[in-house]
Amino acid sequence: MRIVAALGGNALLRRNEPADVSHQRWNVRVAIEAIAELAREHELVITHGNGPQVGLLALQAEADPSVAAYPLDVLGAESEGMIGYLLEQELGNALPARRVATLLTQVIVEREDPAFAHPSKPIGPVYDRVTAEHLAATRGWSIARDGECYRRVVPSPEPRAIVELATLRLLVDAGVLVICVGGGGIPVLVDGGRLRGVEAVVDKDLSAALLARTLDADALLLLTDVDAVYSGWGTPGSRPLRRVSCAELGGMAFDPGSMAPKVDAACRFAQTTGRLAAIGSLGDAAGIVRGERGTRVTA
Repeated sequence: MRIVAALGGNALLRRNEPADVSHQRWNVRVAIEAIAELAREHELVITHGNGPQVGLLALQAEADPSVAAYPLDVLGAESEGMIGYLLEQELGNALPARRVATLLTQVIVEREDPAFAHPSKPIGPVYDRVTAEHLAATRGWSIARDGECYRRVVPSPEPRAIVELATLRLLVDAGVLVICVGGGGIPVLVDGGRLRGVEAVVDKDLSAALLARTLDADALLLLTDVDAVYSGWGTPGSRPLRRVSCAELGGMAFDPGSMAPKVDAACRFAQTTGRLAAIGSLGDAAGIVRGERGTRVTA
């Protein structure tokens, strides 16, 4: 099977964990151990989140007041390269016989997307309320609650097309294990026939669904830090959903900052292709494909 596996932020940096490289290397190693079995048996394409990393890069970019702050599209490209390097190295260590490549990937968005007027995508570290409000006032950020803490939020427009799709197909058809569309891809506008970056972050799950559909993948796996989609999450009646239709999911409420975009992405892929879309724990990746773990979403 051709599988697109989208690794959640937990693959690289867990909540409240120091953002240094050593922690990220360790988490990447654990992630690759979990998906190496898939890569041995199937044609695998990997995408990943970048929220903590792109936010950290934004903070670092502001450390030198003599240099204008880098825009989010450039920071997204930096994070794609950094995370791709870590994943690529560990994949090479785990699967020395496989050819692996990271491709910086641009994703086209539309200027008229309403997301630009309503920032909602969390990036960077978490803050207490006082610190978050101070940063919002001094740096012009938009902030929003994230659990018990607060984070910076930025526009998250819909992904419309992948610029490097033809190159991706060449690599995949040649048997290369590709890491691409990192962090949802680098957001770009088509302006007078030319591409230019835009200040935004594209949702990685929606981009993963677009990638899986346009690459004619047999399966889309949205891998996170929970073992399944739950009905009544956080309540005494909470229960895991092992097989559920998009219509059933449409009648349920999910956290817009975590599970909701995964459910949306899974339904988009399942409804447009009729193929396997599943959500579950990164460590259960192989079991999810076998139908033993996670939540399978049907059209």
